[in-house]
Amino acid sequence: MKPAGAYSSHAARVLGQISSDMPADDALREEFRRSRRLTAEQRRDISRAVFAYFRWLQWLDRRDTLLRQVEAALELQCRFDTNPACIKSEALAARAVPEWLKNEMDEIPLAWLRQLQREPALWLRAKSGKIEQLARELGNCAPPPATGRAGLLATCLRYTGSHDLFRTAAFHKGLFEIQDLASQLVGHACAPQPGETWWDACAGEGGKMLHLSDLMQNKGLLWASDRSARRLALLKRRAARAQVYNYRAAPWDGSPRLPTKTKFDGVLVDAPCSGIGTWQRNPHARWTTFPHDVRELAAVQGRLLDHASAGLKPGGRLVYAVCTLARAETTAVADAFASAHPNFEATPIPLPVGIAHPVPAGPSALVLWPHEHNANGMFIATWRRK
Repeated sequence: MKPAGAYSSHAARVLGQISSDMPADDALREEFRRSRRLTAEQRRDISRAVFAYFRWLQWLDRRDTLLRQVEAALELQCRFDTNPACIKSEALAARAVPEWLKNEMDEIPLAWLRQLQREPALWLRAKSGKIEQLARELGNCAPPPATGRAGLLATCLRYTGSHDLFRTAAFHKGLFEIQDLASQLVGHACAPQPGETWWDACAGEGGKMLHLSDLMQNKGLLWASDRSARRLALLKRRAARAQVYNYRAAPWDGSPRLPTKTKFDGVLVDAPCSGIGTWQRNPHARWTTFPHDVRELAAVQGRLLDHASAGLKPGGRLVYAVCTLARAETTAVADAFASAHPNFEATPIPLPVGIAHPVPAGPSALVLWPHEHNANGMFIATWRRK
């Protein structure tokens, strides 16, 4: 995967721009904006070099120039990809993640640490009924590591090609979304039915909302809210491309004042979190996330659950999802909600047949580990209003 020296230089220049106000993704976008002649493959190589640097940061000699550190990181990545055993378990435990994480997780599996050092898989969610057409048009597609064709396997593909997917005809026709496998499993955990009314309370740019609509066969009604007007504007553009029309978008700041008086069959709280479960995809975040972030976000998550749950009708389902693995943001939040809301009862979490067995984390909760699914880490909990 080692790019030419010129692309290592690009990567070093990007790294020199990164700061507390300029994360890696933003710095890459700025570099690509200035260097418009770069091909999609060249941009991918530069991005890989930047992320390899953060993946192997604790193995690098910080006295070297950024260019030499990038080249050393790429060499380490190449060696690891060829033979993962070349990196000793002790070194992974000591260097792959920050020391403070040991106090925030019940366990840190070695298999997860090895997964963090690999490049992430690229998962697609095909529009219902379009998976065969999509696989044929794109090529280089494979189903998730499971058996059968029901549920998730009817819409989920892993893309291993090199095309810029955003420029493909299939993307512009709305045949698919780029959506991580774990994120797709959240939609299946919601299991919305056609004709129901659901609320995606922290919808962001709409990835999970679009999936809920597809599961509902574009029937019924979806409310999508977020505190960011910019993200809601992007959601509307994505919905138009995907030909999703059974939704209403409204801002919500997480306060007790809900965006509508509508009572819902289901509410999804895909809450903002520390993103520890995404550290394979975003290795820069390993070194810019701290314990105080976890504590502050856990408080936000608890408030969002408390307030959003008021929108459910009797018998309605509440789904809590976060792409983190920290105890304070997962089981602690779920346990606190259950204790404070005796009018909610734990419910089983429906997942597609054939998916590797997730790790139970309580009567109505589970953990999706990256090394089990080759995807982001995710915590999901569900309840039903009595």
